[in-house]
Amino acid sequence: MTATVSFPIDSRHGPRTATVAYERKGSGEPLLLLHGIGHHHQAWHPVTDVLAAEHDVIAVDLPGFGLSGPLPHGVPYDLGTVAPALGALCSALGVERPHVAGNSLGGLLALEMARGGLVRSVTALSPAGFWSPGERRYAFTALRAMRGGARALPRPVLERLSLTAPGRAALTGSIYARPARRSPEAVVAETLALRGATGFEETLAAGAAVRFTVDVPGLPVTIAWGDRDRLLLRRQGVRAKQAIPGARLVRLPGCGHVPMNDDPALVARVILDTARSASPARAETVIS
Repeated sequence: MTATVSFPIDSRHGPRTATVAYERKGSGEPLLLLHGIGHHHQAWHPVTDVLAAEHDVIAVDLPGFGLSGPLPHGVPYDLGTVAPALGALCSALGVERPHVAGNSLGGLLALEMARGGLVRSVTALSPAGFWSPGERRYAFTALRAMRGGARALPRPVLERLSLTAPGRAALTGSIYARPARRSPEAVVAETLALRGATGFEETLAAGAAVRFTVDVPGLPVTIAWGDRDRLLLRRQGVRAKQAIPGARLVRLPGCGHVPMNDDPALVARVILDTARSASPARAETVIS
């Protein structure tokens, strides 16, 4: 069940309040799940139950996405604001230094949270921020095209398209390697989430200046990349490894940009292995 929580954030205008939606289940060490731009927390549903068998799993709708409200007027959607805000969210939920897994924008935010000492471990799935200027322009053009398509389609047309495998491929093939596996209901919901994302433009604008080049020493970091990622090409994973030399770089065979649906078992295993490696008593269970 989705709940909401409000928490204070700092801004140049002084303390403000943000409200986000989240879903929480399971028990154990906390694990925060962060989705990509234009998506919502339901992107994690294919792996949530497996993760919740070992963790207190908190999947959030980032500010301005899903059911979460936008950031207060004048508060930027940049890394320096959103990453600490996620730390404040964790405090409001009674969580200290969770493990974090993030996809795309969520992966970038997870790494930025790590730089701020806010997490125990990071699993970044196709994280943003390791692009060349040309790759960034390509990705942003593709994202704007997806957003434009989502906003242009009347809902009855969207629902009809979602009923067929070719229609689901047309709607979500740019982020999934196996879009036919998505249910019609999930495809409709995530397309509507992209259409209604109030933070989309400001987040994209803030991302234009991002290039993640700073190491994240002292904690387990896994960078995982789908070998069928059509949005952020997998060679960006090599740059991520160069920027974070201590990170484990993992290939996700047959997976696209949002791999949780393409291979839930593999993605869950990668996340759990990373979290286990942060605990010396459980490190021997990690599968290399």
